[in-house]
Amino acid sequence: MENKTSSSDKTPTFDKTWGSSTSSGYSSEEDSEFEQYFTARTSFFPKNKKANVSDNLKKDEQTEWGKQELTTADIQQKVKEYNAQINSNLFMNMNKDGSYTGFIKVQFKLARPVSVPTPKKGQVAGGRKSSGVKRRTSFYLPKDASKHLHISSRTSAREVIEALLKKFTVVDNPGKFALFERSERHDQVYVRKLSDDERPLRLRLCAGPNEKVLSFVLKENETGEVNWHAFSMPELKNFLRILQREEEEHVKQIIQRYALARRKMQEALSGSTPG
Repeated sequence: MENKTSSSDKTPTFDKTWGSSTSSGYSSEEDSEFEQYFTARTSFFPKNKKANVSDNLKKDEQTEWGKQELTTADIQQKVKEYNAQINSNLFMNMNKDGSYTGFIKVQFKLARPVSVPTPKKGQVAGGRKSSGVKRRTSFYLPKDASKHLHISSRTSAREVIEALLKKFTVVDNPGKFALFERSERHDQVYVRKLSDDERPLRLRLCAGPNEKVLSFVLKENETGEVNWHAFSMPELKNFLRILQREEEEHVKQIIQRYALARRKMQEALSGSTPG
């Protein structure tokens, strides 16, 4: 990938390396009137997290690099040190106004599907659309997919999220998502939600290029409970179908387990002799 420099630092740009957007899996048995869904997970709810992972670090536990006051000279020195540590062309570059541009890598860890517009199927004579109904396709992103973004030191966490969604034509409300920083310290893994106005590239510069020291993750904007009102009616109906399948499968497993236990008990009783 070629090194990208920009005299403007307001609009994030993106590299062109992106894997498949869709995942194979079962689709809805009954297609929604407005949307089609392609799901690659059998469970809607996320799995339990490891005990050593914290998703809600207190503000006073933020890493020191987020609190550093940097002069222009400090930034120039850090940019020089940063570029000396990387083995790729993902360099940072200083601008004349004292800002700087560079790359951050964002990993996707989404438990729920994202929605994109369904490709147009054609137009009728006169250039009019064949149907006035707006359709969307929802799917789960590939597990652990990631993306490099070329951004400015002035780009906020909220702008990073919005730019990502726009790049991949995701039509979901940006408020459904949040950017997190992940770090490993003293054999512990910490995850902290970034505020909307934090500057990811500043954190990247101060932490250095080591992904274990600092990495960025895009996740759902969890607030303790799922905000069902944020989903459309077709999405909610699809989630109900998924939950119904899970429930039916769970009931089937319970019946099989009890049937096996009953059979073993009957075999034990038939082989026993009165004492």
